[in-house]
Amino acid sequence: MQKIAPLALMLAGAIHLIPLLGVFGAAPLASLYGTTPSDPNTLILLRHRAVLFGIVGGICMGAAFKPAYQWLGLTVGAVSVLSFLLLAWSTGGFNLHLQRVVVADGLALACLVAGAVARLRSERDPACI
Repeated sequence: MQKIAPLALMLAGAIHLIPLLGVFGAAPLASLYGTTPSDPNTLILLRHRAVLFGIVGGICMGAAFKPAYQWLGLTVGAVSVLSFLLLAWSTGGFNLHLQRVVVADGLALACLVAGAVARLRSERDPACI
């Protein structure tokens, strides 16, 4: 039981670190999302988005190794994936590249929920630790 939350955080962290490749410019962004930024403003915004995903991934990965920060990692990761899933669902019409992101975020959410349940159980029943 005690290893589920760290494993969940590592997987969610890894999923969040993938978009960090977008920092390197338009070509990696096109590969990730199936669309090429049409102007410098969009390129800047998407590259900054990549940095933010790196931060979220780093928080999740760090929390996997520091139990005192696991709730922070689980919460930050869940807010990230839930917000994307809600935006994708409410907007619709996304391409196959973003469909892969939806699937990956769904997997990350399932892991984070499992990690939160495991963490709750271990806090309620110290024998689980």
